[in-house]
Amino acid sequence: MLTEDDVKRVLKTAVDPEFGVSVVDLGLIYDLKIYDNNKVYIKMTLTTPTCPLANVIVADVYQKVKEIPDVEDVDIELTFDPLWSPDMMTPEARKLLGL
Repeated sequence: MLTEDDVKRVLKTAVDPEFGVSVVDLGLIYDLKIYDNNKVYIKMTLTTPTCPLANVIVADVYQKVKEIPDVEDVDIELTFDPLWSPDMMTPEARKLLGL
């Protein structure tokens, strides 16, 4: 059975290329749901609305989640409400970035 932990584990391998830190540790994942039909919904943001690598990051998240066995589909909602701030990072990410 597909769980949120399965998806979070895979999301930890999706890295923002500019920072070299996972989207989870950066605090870019706002919401995660798994529906009965094994469709995964992810609400996420980027570090800035003008992120030059937005398509790369979103595509990486989509592809990695889609490759999880039993995932039927992935729906990603990109939002900038609330805007991302460094306060959203995990302590591990702050340490990696020297903050």
